[in-house]
Amino acid sequence: MRRILLLLMAIGLVSCGGAESPEEAAMKAAEEYYNGLKDGDYEAFLAGRADMEGMPASFNEQLLVAYKQFVRQQEEAHVGITSFTASRAQMDSALQMMQVFLMVNYADSTQEEIVVPMVECQGEWKMK
Repeated sequence: MRRILLLLMAIGLVSCGGAESPEEAAMKAAEEYYNGLKDGDYEAFLAGRADMEGMPASFNEQLLVAYKQFVRQQEEAHVGITSFTASRAQMDSALQMMQVFLMVNYADSTQEEIVVPMVECQGEWKMK
């Protein structure tokens, strides 16, 4: 009987799943951008930044070099990063941005929490 009840509850949750909340969407975007950084997709990480249109190519190149250096530093300090996991998000109405809290999971079994400010740009969440 308990299994049937749990199955019905699971089916109900799946079928009632509505649109993603702004918090969920911002968390998902931040996770994707940072896991892309971890995987070496520096261009995608750069594309996830808000207000990058019109920036000089030299500035973009400097950012890409900085991203690569960051990943190398984490490899030296923590044997690398295994994943970034969003734990929660909180709207900051005064600054008009979403604060996404990400857990950085290092290969040496340590963790660190970082805060990623996110803004909505034309229906898409971008890093500030």
